[in-house]
Amino acid sequence: MSISFYSDSLDATEAALFQGEILIKTGMLCTDGSATHSIWGGAVTAQMYLPRKRSHVWQKITNYPLWVDYFPDLIRSEVLPITSSSYKRLYQVAQKAFLFLSVQVEIYLHVFEIVQQQISFRLEKGSFTDFSAELKLQDAGAGTVLTYSVQATPTIPVPSIFIEQAMKLDLPANMRKMRECICAS
Repeated sequence: MSISFYSDSLDATEAALFQGEILIKTGMLCTDGSATHSIWGGAVTAQMYLPRKRSHVWQKITNYPLWVDYFPDLIRSEVLPITSSSYKRLYQVAQKAFLFLSVQVEIYLHVFEIVQQQISFRLEKGSFTDFSAELKLQDAGAGTVLTYSVQATPTIPVPSIFIEQAMKLDLPANMRKMRECICAS
């Protein structure tokens, strides 16, 4: 098995993943060294191990209406009808409470799938200036390592440190919930 997340301690990374830890890394850079989002956005990558075969994981993660079970703040997730056969269209609505403020966001995404390997989500329109995400699957022993990278800039200007901190706090719980749902069946 070869997991490329923290290259300096591959054995420790593998052990942590197999013990159920969710590994989080904030910030992402393009190959030219520039940030992948604006100064008002954030980027986070999370990795987890699922003790299920890749085909089983793929079947669950591509059932997009089930994402409301995986992500507690997501209140709606539906595949929209389209005429293109090269991608899917997805509509999602999320609601999040911050102190005394409740915020609802909606997003329309183009979804590109490479069967049992990768899903790419690209912003069509919605409550973000930019948004993209990649979900990758990799065989690992008898199970699968799922890597989920997301970068987003909301339409309301919020410094990236706050966006990334919110993502870093929410994503592990969301990933654990996703693993629980996927492994329950």
